Parts: sequence; structure tokens; C-alpha cells
Amino acid sequence: MDSASRAQRRRITVAAAAADGGYAWFILLSCFLVFGLTFGVIKAFGVFYVEIHRYFETTATGTSWITSIAVATIHIVAPVASALSARVSHRAVVITGGLMCSLGVVFGAFANNLTELYLTVGFLNGFGYALTWTPTVTMLGYYFEKRRPVANALSSSGECILTFVLTPLFQLLIDSFSWRGALLILGGLQLNLCVCGMLLRPLKVTKDPTNGSDVKAAEESLDVRSVSKEDLDEVKSSCHVGKELEISEDADEWRVELCFEDPNDKYNMTEESTSRTKWTELKNKILLYVDYTLITNAQFMIYSMFGVFAALGFFAPALFLVPYARSKGIEEYQAAALMSISAVLDLFGRVFFGWVANLRLIETVQQLTATVILLGTVLLLCPLATSFSELVAFSAVYGLVFGATVAIHITVLAEVVGIQRLGSALGFFMLIRSSGGLLGPPIAEAISNHFYYFDDRRVDGF
Repeated sequence: MDSASRAQRRRITVAAAAADGGYAWFILLSCFLVFGLTFGVIKAFGVFYVEIHRYFETTATGTSWITSIAVATIHIVAPVASALSARVSHRAVVITGGLMCSLGVVFGAFANNLTELYLTVGFLNGFGYALTWTPTVTMLGYYFEKRRPVANALSSSGECILTFVLTPLFQLLIDSFSWRGALLILGGLQLNLCVCGMLLRPLKVTKDPTNGSDVKAAEESLDVRSVSKEDLDEVKSSCHVGKELEISEDADEWRVELCFEDPNDKYNMTEESTSRTKWTELKNKILLYVDYTLITNAQFMIYSMFGVFAALGFFAPALFLVPYARSKGIEEYQAAALMSISAVLDLFGRVFFGWVANLRLIETVQQLTATVILLGTVLLLCPLATSFSELVAFSAVYGLVFGATVAIHITVLAEVVGIQRLGSALGFFMLIRSSGGLLGPPIAEAISNHFYYFDDRRVDGF
């Protein structure tokens, strides 16, 4: 290539080195609070159920749909949140999500029926949760590399800690100001999600072209952050002799080199090649915001199937442990204490096994496989626990192993797809996992009703 052609080459370099310290700890703090103000609030929201159930004189199932809609919306909207973060910024999306959460809960305080609660506290609030949680967790992955396992574990512990804090706080607010007043205060509390968004400072981006106008031209011509091998081959096949596209990638940065077409050749392009080039540019622009090629990644799809099956049983113990204990003759407060025991060990499991994963003693995916096998085994042993002491042992072991699983599953996702694709991967993973989260509770309820029915018949002497 001659010097004139080399002079036409313009390179855009995006620094993506993980900080693993310094301002990264503020990102961790932001993610900690986001976990607590989203999933922590969802777990603690059960305190409102009794009051809403009595006020609207509805069924328990009808009231529980408020949380179900919120959880489903989080999963379904996650890809949208990822795309918006790539298009605008993580900070702007999280701030917008925080405002939506606050407005949804405040509007819910003035609801006149359950349908309005479904639309406000359920859908609008859940939409805001998706816009806050997904970009924040993605940003945490960008800022940490060596300490990523322990960072994910510490951030997810915010869900446990704030559940402990918010549950009695919500009950106190309901007793003092009624459930409507408590929702108003919760709406104000969730404005702190906007503060969490303000903490999401983007990683430093450097550009080294000599001419700023050339950078803009390059971005408008072909806006690419990551290009798959197939797309690269297609682009190269559609280029003429005077045109090149080079991509290099290492652990700390990825760069896209755009080599523009020689002006002398532009009249030689056929209509077919022009159309193909435009189609390629469109695909690459879409890839910048939504990496749809992930659905062709076998490892990612297998891991997503793990997420579906895990979500099928995710809510089962939380929903049915207390009723199961009561059916075995355990007193009400003792049965409720089982959930507290499980929550304490859950918190310990997240922090401890996140630290263990950070030691890199074994591959993180191997550690996750071991904890999932243990978790399934523990759940299978649950029917053998009939006394209070046995149920205490089950709750403790279940909480510990569950925390160990939750602590590292996002870390494994980043290892499966690579940190550059974590944003889109997290969105698609949540979307695919939503089917398990939606089907799990009704399937578990149907199974439990079936067996409780025959158990009651056996007790009655049939």
C-alpha cells in the first residue's frame, strides 16, 4: 500500500481496560444499592400484600400478580435496556429508569383498583427496574476484571441486606401512614436510583486520528464496536482493491480500523456491491446496540438454557417453604424464622464463595457446576425434613448453596461471551430466562396443590 493510501487510513481506538480499583469501588457501591432498591424491594414487598388484599377485598393470587408482572417486565425489557445503554449511555438510562420506578410507585399510591396497581407498581415500576439493573451490572463488569467474581458477589449482597432493612421499615411505614402513604415514601426512596445512575462514570475513551472530522466521518460511515468473523468476511468480500478493514483485539482494548475506498474506484462499484455494502453497514450499526449474533453462539444458548431451568425453581422455596413447614405442624413464628435463617446464610454464601471464585483455585464455570448440583440435591432432600430442627438444617444449607450459585453466575456469563458483549448477553439472557421465571411459580403451585390434596385425603382416612 502506498503512502497516499496509508494517509487515508483512520483508526479509532476505544480504551476498555478494567480499573479493578479506584473509582471502580463507587461503581460497586452503585450496583450494591441498585440490587437492594430493585430485587430487595421486590422481596420485601410482600409486607404490602396483606393490606392491599384487605383493602381491595381480592384474592391472594390476584395480589401476587403485582410482583409477578414486575419480575416479568424486568426480564423482558432487559434487552431494550442494553440497547439503549449502547445508544445513549449507561448513566442516562439508569437515571431514566430511576425516575420511572419512582413515578410508578407514586402513581400506585393513588390506585383505585388492582388493575391500576398492575400498570403502575407492576409494569411501570418493573420497566424502570430493567432500565436500572441491567446497565449497572454491565458497567460493573467493565470496571472489574481480576476482582470481578468478588465484585459481583458483593454487589448482589445488597439484595439480601436491604431486604432485611426494608421489610421491617415497610411494616412500620404501613402501620404509621397506611399502605398508600408507605408507597409514597417508597417512591421517594427509589429516587436514589437516579443517584446510582449519576455514579456510573463511563470508562475513558481515547481516539487517535489526527483529524476530528475524519473521526466523525468514520463513525457515520461504519459505526462498529465489535464485528463477528462472518460479518468481517462479508465486508471484505464487498470491498475493492483500494479498501481495507482491519480489526485487532487484546485483553485490554479493542480497535476498529476503517480504511476508506480510493475515490478513483467509487465509479467502478456495481449496484450489487453498493447494496451489499449498505446492508453490511446497517447490520454493523445494529450490532453496535444489539448483538443479535449471540443467538448463534452455542455456548451462550446452552448457558441460557441453564438460566431457564434455574429460574423454574428459583421462587419455589421462598413461596412454599413456610406453608410446607406449617403443614408439618411447625408454629407460625418458627416457620417464618426458616426464611430468616435461609437469608442469613444466603448473604454469607454470596460473599464467601465470591471471594473463593476470586482466588481462581478452579475454573469459575466448574465452581458454578458444583454449586448447582449441590443445590439440586439439597432441594430433592427437602421432603425428608419433617421436624423443625431438620427444616432449620435444610434452610441453612439451601441458603448457603443458593448464595454460592447467585454470586458467580454473572461472572460466568462474562467469561462465556467476553466482556465486550456482556451488555447484550445480559439482556438476552434475562429475556430467555423469563420463560422459566414465569412458568416456575404456577407449575410449583400446581404440583404442591396436587400432592397436598392427596396428603389431606390420606390424613382424613381415605
